[in-house]
Amino acid sequence: MKILVTGRDGQVGYELQRSLQGLGEIVAVNAEAMDLADFDAIRAVMREVRPALVVNPAAYTAVDKAESEPEIAMRINGEAPGIIAEEARKLGAAVIHYSTDYVFDGHKDGAYTEDDVPMPLNVYGRTKLAGEQAVQASGAPHLILRTSWVYGQRGRNFLLTVRRLAAEREELRIVDDQYGAPTWCRTIADTTAHIVAKLGAGKQGAGIDLDLWQSKSGLYHLTAQGRTTWHGFAQAIVAHWSCERKPAVVPIGTKDYPTPARRPANSVLSCRKLTETFCGLPKWDDALSLCLD
Repeated sequence: MKILVTGRDGQVGYELQRSLQGLGEIVAVNAEAMDLADFDAIRAVMREVRPALVVNPAAYTAVDKAESEPEIAMRINGEAPGIIAEEARKLGAAVIHYSTDYVFDGHKDGAYTEDDVPMPLNVYGRTKLAGEQAVQASGAPHLILRTSWVYGQRGRNFLLTVRRLAAEREELRIVDDQYGAPTWCRTIADTTAHIVAKLGAGKQGAGIDLDLWQSKSGLYHLTAQGRTTWHGFAQAIVAHWSCERKPAVVPIGTKDYPTPARRPANSVLSCRKLTETFCGLPKWDDALSLCLD
């Protein structure tokens, strides 16, 4: 089975190349090889590679910058996934696409389920929701995996920012009234690989079982279990850091740290559907310890 992975240099894309080993022939591309803003390039790569499965973690992820670049964010996050999925349908292939907790407005008291109506607060969330809808409308067998607060040991993310600032400052002021689930990029990649292994290849081994993939198609939430705030996340990072001098981690409110893009106060996602269908997920602090170790 040939598996096309986009965004190979990103956090999730990098990990997917390791996690998917042994499940098929992996063709991993970066933005130079397949620019998601160039729809002709997407079609050309899809038709040349002819994958049985496309795993698409590539995205425009600059949440605040998207407020001033809505057109390019929508092209990459909202329209490109639909092009990928349309080409996949023509090839008889399936698509795994990643989305975000930021499709919700954060007004719900409990964890969001897949049945809750999305109401994004920012451009990034609106573009990612458009991408979900484009994949759903394509007719291709698909899994849309919503995740949250992604971090890892490479790229740009909250974990690396906190570690950098902790080495420079005596005090870190971190928002303590936004709740979510920090999710290690390796957890996302390993869970994806488990799903692919469970659904398996096609009867002839080179493609996929379209009926099986179609029967499991839909939205799933994929995050670490439990919840915390950005402040709690930062505290856990600093506590694990082996150094003589650790900065104080001071809680502040969202109003004390204004950003161009509004964030939901609660973006905790219920992963019950994914757990019952495919597999369970680790607690956020356990996964963080594994990452930092």
